Amino acid sequence: MLHELESRVGFEIELLAPRGASRADLAHAVAVAVGGEVALAFHRDSEPSAVPGMGAFRHLTPGFDVLDAAGRPVCSVVDDVTIVADLDVRAAPLPGWHRIVTDDARLLNLLAQVCDPAAPVDEVLAPVAALFGTEVTCARGSIYKVTDRDDASIAMAAPLPGERHRPAEIITTPLEHEHGDALERILRPAGELGFTVPVEAAVHLHFDAAPFRTPQAFANVVELFSKWGEPLRALLGTNPACRRLGPPPPALVELVGTLRDLGSWDDVRNAVTAVELSKYCDVNLLHVIREPMIKDTLEVRILPGAADAAQIMSQAALVEGLLQRCLARDRFPEPAGSVRHDLRTLARWGRKEW
Repeated sequence: MLHELESRVGFEIELLAPRGASRADLAHAVAVAVGGEVALAFHRDSEPSAVPGMGAFRHLTPGFDVLDAAGRPVCSVVDDVTIVADLDVRAAPLPGWHRIVTDDARLLNLLAQVCDPAAPVDEVLAPVAALFGTEVTCARGSIYKVTDRDDASIAMAAPLPGERHRPAEIITTPLEHEHGDALERILRPAGELGFTVPVEAAVHLHFDAAPFRTPQAFANVVELFSKWGEPLRALLGTNPACRRLGPPPPALVELVGTLRDLGSWDDVRNAVTAVELSKYCDVNLLHVIREPMIKDTLEVRILPGAADAAQIMSQAALVEGLLQRCLARDRFPEPAGSVRHDLRTLARWGRKEW
């Protein structure tokens, strides 16, 4: 029996297509399962840059939005740059698979807005070139670029090599009820197609951020993932090969006592202004502070990779219980005694049953 969740939760589940298949195949199989269709889309992401003075490259890659019979979003199936271990980096690109690269987040949003994800690599940049009053030029081979009138780089488009069509991160819409049934409908086609859990895989959970925007709740979450971080990782079985994880920043942990005594959420945001927050932690609090229009969530990133709905739901229920405990008015308890038992006990707080 699948555990039920009380919260609205979005799931990110990282899978890998077998050779000869792609994430497009998974998206179409899910669409068949829900009686819907697939819409080609751009997926925004970034990766560290080896170029001096440039922190990251921003890129758009082929993603696939699954819609149900009524046209409502079900999930997206996209690339994940952390998945590399089982890919043949020397493999040639598949026809029609390419990416757009830039070094500016604002330009990335502009590119996603005006470019057509279905356009071929030599034409995909034409709309942005028109905006800048220039033309698309061939840099070399199948690599195309756009500059402005002063020859400053705007973007490049290039084929997608190294089997980058195989990583398949499923991003569900926020689920409000029957979470397990929804995951079953999405994951069953993945199993039938032979999709597997990658070496570096994780499952991420997105909870609505609003309940955690109080001094007490925010401080409790920081304490949970700092003081209880290692036993929580052990209990969940966090994947040691999973990249981009870590405890909350020390500067934030040191502020917990101060944050707890503040009078308002605005005071909390002002107090953490100087703290360098990153999404690449065990718990991503960046959006809790920023309150963005999209993904206004608290993200838990330490669940191990999985393709089984029952396993994912069981671990999500444990995390949900711990986060509900963080919403209590009193301070989150200190680790003591049998921490594994204590974490399970704390997770039962506020839940009718476990």
